[in-house]
Amino acid sequence: MEAEEKELEEEKELEEKLEEEEEEFEELEELKEEEELEEEEEELEELEEVEEKGGGRREEEDEELEEKEDELEEELNEELKEKLEKIGVGGIEIGIGGG
Repeated sequence: MEAEEKELEEEKELEEKLEEEEEEFEELEELKEEEELEEEEEELEELEEVEEKGGGRREEEDEELEEKEDELEEELNEELKEKLEKIGVGGIEIGIGGG
């Protein structure tokens, strides 16, 4: 009988150890998932920052291109005006483009 009781006690201890290890494993899994989520959030934040910075550069580039386009349009209008005056069509405002 003592052998059976000892065996039951050992089995109970093993079950308790197993439960403890399972709990530890679950905690480690949760920690791992939290770390992965934090890393993903950091990556997303970095991407958003890059997009914001890139977006600002694009706006500046667009403005510069618009200014250059306006300057070219003015130059073309002046040249056209001069050519029209040479051939005798003066005093008429002619514009090119839709600026």
